[in-house]
Amino acid sequence: MTSLAGKTLFITGASRGIGLAIALRAARDGANVVIAAKSGVPNPKLPGTIHTAAAAVEEAGGRAFALKVDIRDEAQVVDAAAQAAEHFGGIDILVNNASAIWLAGVEGTPMKRFDLMQQVNTRGTFLATQACLPYLKRAANPHVLMLSPPPTLDPKWFAPHTAYTIAKMGMSLCVLGMAEEFRPLGIAVNALWPRTVIATAAIAMIDGVKPENCRTPEIVADAAHVILTGDARKSSGRFLIDETVLREAGVGDLGRYSVQQGADLLPDLFL
Repeated sequence: MTSLAGKTLFITGASRGIGLAIALRAARDGANVVIAAKSGVPNPKLPGTIHTAAAAVEEAGGRAFALKVDIRDEAQVVDAAAQAAEHFGGIDILVNNASAIWLAGVEGTPMKRFDLMQQVNTRGTFLATQACLPYLKRAANPHVLMLSPPPTLDPKWFAPHTAYTIAKMGMSLCVLGMAEEFRPLGIAVNALWPRTVIATAAIAMIDGVKPENCRTPEIVADAAHVILTGDARKSSGRFLIDETVLREAGVGDLGRYSVQQGADLLPDLFL
C-alpha cells in the first residue's frame, strides 16, 4: 500500500505543528482525518484551531472531522472515538501526537506542570489508544503511531528535565507493551521521533534554539506516511527516526526539509 486514500486517521493534537503536517500529508492522498484537539477557539499565543486545521485538510484533498477534545478527559476521548468511527465508518489509524512540554529541573517544575505532562503525554496516549482499540480491531491495516523517542535510561536525559523525560518515556513504554499485546490482533504500534529539532511552537521552550537551525514538520509527516502505508503485520514495536525512515524509502536529499538551507541543524532531545 502506498496511499492512505479512504483511510481514517484519528490524530490527537492535530490543530498545529507535526500533528497538522501528518494530517495534511494524509489528506493529499484523499484520507479521512479526525482533528482531535483542545483548540476550539483562536489562542493569541499559539496558531491554529481544530477548525482551521479541518479547513486545511479539506483544501488539501481530504475529508475532515473536527472534534474539540481534552485528551485528559476519559469521557471526551471515548466519545470522540465513537463519533469518529460513526462519522467515517471506522478508524484505521491512531496517531498519538498530543504532547505537553516543560523543560525544567525539579525545583523549576510546578506540580501542575508535572501533572499536565503525565496526563497529556503518557495517560493521554494510553487513553486514546484504549478508546480507539475497538475500531482498530476491525480495520484492514491498523496502525498506532506514537510521537515519542527511543526509550533510554541515560541520566543525561533525565537530569535537566526529569518530569518531561518521564512523560515522553511513558509514551515510548506504551509502544513496548502495546506492540506485543496487539501483535496477535495485527495492529502495528510504532514510535517516530525527529533526528533534529522541528520548527513548531514547542521550540520556544528550548533555550537558544532558533527556527533556522530546525527542520520543518513535513519531514516527520512524510516519514509517518511511509510507516502508516506499510504492512501492519510486518512492522511493529519499532522506534523509528524520521530521516532514517525516509532514507530507507529512497529519499536521498533531505535539504528541502530545512527551514534555512545550509544552516547547521540541532539534534533533538533523547538522541
